Amino acid sequence: MKEKKLERLTDAVYFMPPEEETDRPVLAAICGRERTLIMDAGNSASHASLLLEALAERQITKLHAVVLTHCHWDHVFGADRLNLPVIAHLQTKQALENMAKLSWTDEALDERVREGSEFLFCADMIKKEFAHNRDILIRLPDQTFTDKLDIDLGGVRCTVEHVGGDHSSDSTVIYVAEEGRAGGVLFLGDCMYPDLGGKYTVQAVLDLLEKLDRYDADCYVLSHEMPLSRNEYLEYSGLLKLLCSITVEAEGELHRILQEYTRRVGKEPGEIELEAIHCFVNGWTAK
Repeated sequence: MKEKKLERLTDAVYFMPPEEETDRPVLAAICGRERTLIMDAGNSASHASLLLEALAERQITKLHAVVLTHCHWDHVFGADRLNLPVIAHLQTKQALENMAKLSWTDEALDERVREGSEFLFCADMIKKEFAHNRDILIRLPDQTFTDKLDIDLGGVRCTVEHVGGDHSSDSTVIYVAEEGRAGGVLFLGDCMYPDLGGKYTVQAVLDLLEKLDRYDADCYVLSHEMPLSRNEYLEYSGLLKLLCSITVEAEGELHRILQEYTRRVGKEPGEIELEAIHCFVNGWTAK
């Protein structure tokens, strides 16, 4: 596995790019004059260790806490290795309390996949990340919130807000505002992705996008891809809004959605658009 290094996004924000091989998400350090906030804990102690090594190389110190964007394994399994106070939404804490009771052996993962309480993709990635060493310790949050939390790092202010969405109901974003910088950075976690079963629901998507559109950001960071510019984010969110409208009009019928999309856009949907369309169809069918 190729080790990723910290990249500088703004004067105050550094990030470690995602890795597809074992579904490692973006990790980030938000650096103020007085302290540094970490975004997400990584998918293992190894992942978290790479972050700590990269921070040391950059001489980034005064680590204050780690904020979890949501409860999924790839964002939380490294928290014990970071050994920092953990901040998370109340729902995230409740989910982690349940996860702490689970076994992570191959046999336990396979059984949960069979009974439908674990997704095959996640089970496969956990096996690949940890191989046969499954000494997984679930670190519970030290501080929780239910709506919004402001953190002053000294010259850099972070707003941590619960936004929900289809991917995980506890999803939280982090907005970073730096002194002297007009537009901020919005860490989105996985909130704009469909749920792990491949479903988007119209109302959940619209509610989520309404919350995200309140932020004046010029950089958007989804956890499993490289940072997006404002225009790229608007293109992405615009696609989701368009598909919400078309899905309702077409009553979730795939062929009607495809016809209406082609009519409105003037071309047939590409691979990304088709994937999103199928997610909306799945969500409509599951209503």
